[in-house]
Amino acid sequence: MRNTNQLLGIKREDGSIGIRNHLVIISTVACANFVAESIAARVPAAVACTHPYGCDQIGEDLTLTLRVLKNIGRHPNVGAVLVVGLGCEEIIPEELAQKIMDTGKPVETLIIQNEGGTTLSIRKGVEKCSKLKEFMQITKTLFELEDLVIGLECGGSDYTSGIAANPALGLVTEQLVSQGAKVVFGETTEILGAEHILAQKAASNKIKDFITSKVCAVEDAARKMRVDIRGAQPSPGNIKGGLSSIEEKSLGAISKTGDCAIVDMLEYAEPIRIPGLSFMDTPGNDLACTCGLVAGGAHMVLFTTGRGTPMGFAIAPVIKITANSRAANLMAENIDVDLSDILLGTKSIKDGADGVVKKIVDVAKGELVAAEILGHREFGFHRIGPTL
Repeated sequence: MRNTNQLLGIKREDGSIGIRNHLVIISTVACANFVAESIAARVPAAVACTHPYGCDQIGEDLTLTLRVLKNIGRHPNVGAVLVVGLGCEEIIPEELAQKIMDTGKPVETLIIQNEGGTTLSIRKGVEKCSKLKEFMQITKTLFELEDLVIGLECGGSDYTSGIAANPALGLVTEQLVSQGAKVVFGETTEILGAEHILAQKAASNKIKDFITSKVCAVEDAARKMRVDIRGAQPSPGNIKGGLSSIEEKSLGAISKTGDCAIVDMLEYAEPIRIPGLSFMDTPGNDLACTCGLVAGGAHMVLFTTGRGTPMGFAIAPVIKITANSRAANLMAENIDVDLSDILLGTKSIKDGADGVVKKIVDVAKGELVAAEILGHREFGFHRIGPTL
């Protein structure tokens, strides 16, 4: 059945719709992080997206960093951007700014080596942000649930994740996909041992081969490092939470995808292209995975957790969902949706899914999630190659 909930978002010049309106300060290189963060601290509602990369990177690794920063700046939840660079890094600040500016949103550039150092750069950056805020779009437009792009993730998993929280998310995924929304999941390291099940859901042999090849790549990387990947998967916290093996964890994790076919395959931080369920090759690391999904275009991320985690993200709401009553009570300020009644038998998995859909609608309408209220604005992604 078509969802009749009409949502109100911000229409961007490129036709995309945002559910938030962030002024984002992006550093092109680690050397610019302090200045970028200092500017953000002085500008209300500004968010700094800083990282340890951008210099001494080559090839595919440099391409990945540029793709992440570019797509974060182009994201519909971003209303304006200040690109802060040092002036001698591999990522050229002016070129990054132009790639973001192509969307029609206001963008400014600040080069520390041209401004005379830290203090003058911070002062100039604050001035530029004041100018940017004047030109940020606030035009509202109606849109439907089907227009959303939703990311799926799980972290701090325990036995309740695979039994209740992730199956509930699977029903949410089915409902969203049936209405024409775009849904994306990743965490390649957390599908090990269950990749054959996902491969059977692939809409084409090309997607099937993509999934299996990415899992093989993770296993090959572990072998080259001469380590047993079971040292990291499942993690010590997962084991304490009742998960006994990689396969058990993976079977629980993939239940987030429901019975949906996988209609597209994406490299890390690639734009999410078509309606339906897509798989993105991301690390299992929560922050790196979230960044990949959001850089791909996810308006928000549905994050199930058994043991609890406070992590949010710089530009997109992260809805925390748990089916563990202890986590729901002990970390109440960090949890948005409590599904522990499913395990108590007083709610069905469908009831839980309905509760999550309601939260999605509320958040899309502007309701802040716990991580946003608490000020969690984490930002980070991964790199491929070594530091040169």
